Amino acid sequence: MKEAVIVSTARTGMAKSVRGGFNMTHGAVMGGHAIKNAIARAGIDPAEVEDVYMGCAQPEGATGMNVARNAAIWAGCPVTTAGTTINRFCSSGLQAIAMAAQQIMTEQTPVAIGSGVESISLVQMGGMNTKNITEEHLMQVKPALWMSMLETAEVVSERYHVSRDRQDEYALESQRRTAAAQQSQKFKDEIVPLKTKMKKLDKASGQESVVEVMVDHD
Repeated sequence: MKEAVIVSTARTGMAKSVRGGFNMTHGAVMGGHAIKNAIARAGIDPAEVEDVYMGCAQPEGATGMNVARNAAIWAGCPVTTAGTTINRFCSSGLQAIAMAAQQIMTEQTPVAIGSGVESISLVQMGGMNTKNITEEHLMQVKPALWMSMLETAEVVSERYHVSRDRQDEYALESQRRTAAAQQSQKFKDEIVPLKTKMKKLDKASGQESVVEVMVDHD
C-alpha cells in the first residue's frame, strides 16, 4: 500500500462574516486560490492532480454546483481533474483530507488535494434554501437531526458536565494563544493573500459601495 504524505499547504486569510473582505467572494474563488497556491508550492504541474476533495457544510449557492470541481478548474487544473464536494458539517474539511489520503493509499492516485471552503456571508446569511428541509417521519423518530449548533452545545454541556465558567476559561485561553501566535507571525507562511472586492456600508449616509481589498491576515 502506498503512503500518503502532505507536501504543501495554503489557505486564505480570515475575514468577518457579512462585514468582512470576503463578503462578495465566490466559494470557487476562495477554494481555487488556495488550491492554486498549494499546487505552486508543491512545484507540480496542475495536470498531475487527479482529484480534488473539498469539504463544505453548506454546499449551495456560492458554494454549490460541486464547488470542489469548480475550484479545481479556477485553480488552473485541466478538465481531466475531478472534484468531489463533501458535507460532514463541522468535520467536512477534515473528512476531505482523509478521503484524499485514502485515494492515494488504496487507488494508486498519484496526487490528490484535500481542502475545505465556506461562505457564511453569501450562503448562510445570504438566504439559505430551507424549503422542505425537514422530513415528516424523521422529525417524529429523530428530531435532533435538525438541532441547531446552539442546542447541540447545550446538550453536550449537560451530558458531560461542562460548566459555563470552564467554557469561558477555555475560550479566553484560546484567544490568548491565538493573539500570541499572530504576534509571533506563526500563521504567516500558511496564508496566501487574495485581492478581491467587498461591499462596504457607510454608516453615516447609509450608502453601500464596492471597494477592492487585500485579505492577507487572520
